[in-house]
Amino acid sequence: MTRATTVRAVLAAAVLLVSVFITLTMSPRLGLDLQGGTRMVLQAKDSGTAKADRESTDRTMEVLRQRIDSLGVSEPVLTRSGEDRIIVELPDVQDPRQAAEVIGRTAQLGFHPVQEPGTGTEGDRTLPDEQGTPLALGPERLSGAGVKDATAQFDAQQGAGWSVALDFHKDAGAEWKRLTADAACHPAGDQKRRVAIVLDDKVISSPQVDPSVGCEIGLPSGSTQITGSFSADEARDLALLIKGGALPVPVEIVEQRTVGPTLGAAAIDASARAALIGAAATALFITFVYRLFGALAALALAAYGLISYAALVALGVTLTLPGLAGFVLAIGMAVDANVLVFERAREEYAGRRSRSLHSSLTAGFRNAWSAVADSNVTTLIAAALLFFLGSGPVKGFGVTLAIGVLASMFSALVIARALTEFAAGSRFVSDYRGINGIARPGRVRTWLNARDPQLFRAPRRWLGVSAALVLVAVTGILVRGVDLGVEFTGGRLVEYSTSRPVDVETARDTIAAAGFEGAEVTTADDHDLSVRTGKLDNAGEHTLRTALADVGGETTKVRDELIGPSLGDELRRNALIALGVAVFVQLAYLAVRFRWTFAVASVGALVHDVVILVGAFAWLGRPVDGIFLAALLTVIGYSVNDSVVVFDRVRELWAKNRRTPIAEVANRAVLQTVPRTVNTGMGALFILAALAVLGGDSLADFALALLIGICVGTYSSVMTAVPGALLLERSSKAPPPARKRAPKRGVPAGRARRRDPSDNGARV
Repeated sequence: MTRATTVRAVLAAAVLLVSVFITLTMSPRLGLDLQGGTRMVLQAKDSGTAKADRESTDRTMEVLRQRIDSLGVSEPVLTRSGEDRIIVELPDVQDPRQAAEVIGRTAQLGFHPVQEPGTGTEGDRTLPDEQGTPLALGPERLSGAGVKDATAQFDAQQGAGWSVALDFHKDAGAEWKRLTADAACHPAGDQKRRVAIVLDDKVISSPQVDPSVGCEIGLPSGSTQITGSFSADEARDLALLIKGGALPVPVEIVEQRTVGPTLGAAAIDASARAALIGAAATALFITFVYRLFGALAALALAAYGLISYAALVALGVTLTLPGLAGFVLAIGMAVDANVLVFERAREEYAGRRSRSLHSSLTAGFRNAWSAVADSNVTTLIAAALLFFLGSGPVKGFGVTLAIGVLASMFSALVIARALTEFAAGSRFVSDYRGINGIARPGRVRTWLNARDPQLFRAPRRWLGVSAALVLVAVTGILVRGVDLGVEFTGGRLVEYSTSRPVDVETARDTIAAAGFEGAEVTTADDHDLSVRTGKLDNAGEHTLRTALADVGGETTKVRDELIGPSLGDELRRNALIALGVAVFVQLAYLAVRFRWTFAVASVGALVHDVVILVGAFAWLGRPVDGIFLAALLTVIGYSVNDSVVVFDRVRELWAKNRRTPIAEVANRAVLQTVPRTVNTGMGALFILAALAVLGGDSLADFALALLIGICVGTYSSVMTAVPGALLLERSSKAPPPARKRAPKRGVPAGRARRRDPSDNGARV
């Protein structure tokens, strides 16, 4: 075993031990669909400057969403009820009262000059300072809206304890500088030297401006600190309120209750069984294709599942059923790096029969590295931008996507490599070619080599087929329309009390049989039934209540409210901005790493996949909701990943054969990557088929969207992206990519060759 293999084995063991410890000692945070949570109803009130109408309530809801995200509560559900109420549902909240206190506060922050008592003018008022001494305050010079950021800090060196650091926007910073300069003009000890920071009509800090600041100079305009003998929790809550911003209108909590999970135990169990069966089928498939090395890769995938789950738990990511399904799907997609390596190792072994199994495997890892790195970097770019620019479920998806990418790379390049290199060192594994899995070419590769089809003699034909598919999808969107779910359109929330107990699963089946398949059913305070559905007229509500009466006896309606969308305009706008910026940055990255023609073709294939997926759901009449959004984001990542792998091989072959026509190079590259494409796609399709057939109604649309998306993405990466790049290359004057200077055999680039201790230097 080489030193590098030993280091990988030790690193893998350390990470796995930490992951096992986290898994055994920490509990996951479950979403509303799996565990339920707390539901609060907030009533918006008129203020002196704003009326509690639909517009101000919607703005208030977005501020509340920011506050809840800052509290660390992921995947909340916020909807407007009527014109001036907001329903807030929080999963897995440990202290609902503390959450309610922070969420509901108005947080009106202001910065005031301090006046001499009795000399007040219009706008002045008197408030006690931190010690209770009355302060005469001048008119507000700066509001909390001017604060750019607020963070809680602990100053151990100065002994000041906890404080809140503020960063101002440009114009507000200039006003802060003028305010402190005015205060510095007064002599030490004068009340006017102080500046009062007021939160909700309470002076939380009234520091004196130090004489060293200088009259008419002021404090730096960028930032300042609020001190006030805060505890750690008080400082964090204050920073949260300031950063979240003042509520446009005050709110009052008029109701707070617990709600049960939106999914019943039977649905959760069915989904878990489907996930296990799908993952097992993927492991068996990869073992069948790559024999011993495939079995070792399956072990590495199990390790991937453990590591990524531990990371999700340690970071406190809220796990929902679609999120868990996506997590299991990622196991099938994480096999991609292993497949890339094994297929390259097969090529190396077949190209040079004199190569040893170990050297072929090492070459496979080396040659697959660029494709693995580029495909995962583009995905990480998208994940980072979704996290920093998105909000709500989009931000959460960015976190889980990044964790999945990093864990899959560690699994393939550290764990799987250590296991396979250790096995490759065995003489038994090397001698018996039918055992190791890479010493013989696969059936797909053998079939393609025998027939050598010429795919790109007429690239416009393939683009014509793709254009026809897009036209059909757009026609479906225009003719059938997109059936937006409750999260996008809003609907109706009705709660019922029944004389006989009815469990959620029975209620859901009963309501679905009555014609309300997409309704969301939960328990409220353990005895009432809460039904959230789309557009529902009074006749429909009567039908729904009658159906529940058949299983629950006397059924009384206790609440009936019209609700707005939980994925509001701002959240949707942020999601579109994040996606747009992510696509643009990916385009720039691919243009730098590859060629602008390859980058444009990859993004074109991505748009092709998105349009076809939305159009397919329009033709099928399936709802486009939050679950579909998660599937769509997954398809986008898969599409770019697939295209990058193909173009990486095109770049490599073209650099080696600069005089060969690009169409011929592209054809050879596609034929060489097809085995990888087929095997990776099969790994994901096993899991998706199990989720679609065995996972129940709760995951049917999610699995269907991904089945369509992966099939279309596999097609477009070859038959849309490559023909598009070929046509763009005809108008490009850029020369073929330069060939990389290869190092001496067995010597990494930039390194002097080291002799293996067991090598005496003799050659036969």
